[in-house]
Amino acid sequence: MSIEARLAELGITLPTPTAPIANYVPYTVAGQLVVISGQIPLRDGKLICAGKLESGVSVESAQAAARQCFINVLVHLKAAAGNLDRVKRVLRLGGFIACVPEFTQHALVMNGASDLAVDVFGDAGRHARSTIGVPSLPMDASVEVEGMFELS
Repeated sequence: MSIEARLAELGITLPTPTAPIANYVPYTVAGQLVVISGQIPLRDGKLICAGKLESGVSVESAQAAARQCFINVLVHLKAAAGNLDRVKRVLRLGGFIACVPEFTQHALVMNGASDLAVDVFGDAGRHARSTIGVPSLPMDASVEVEGMFELS
């Protein structure tokens, strides 16, 4: 099954890529590696989850935000690769979680992105990962996700 067919089966339609909000490019390609810049949970140009975990944002809302971040990563990955079927492997995801200092459930939040990576790419979606709590993110986003991928 193609990745596009798998996305359709999951009910996911990839949006149009958004332009960077600062001085960076959305992705870089080096040989067979693609690095996708951090993506925040934008849908239709609007932030779907703002604020900090344990200060108005629930783990469940942040998981949904992490999932949307990964969808936005896929948009730029498709632009970089030309076709998502060229993705041989998800190598690494990095997650940044805006939270109060006492918050400790970063991994649960980031599973929103990681679970979708496996749902989309199967075993090739299993990846290394870092998840870090931060005091703030651009536009007051609750989550940001970046990725590194290997192309065939």
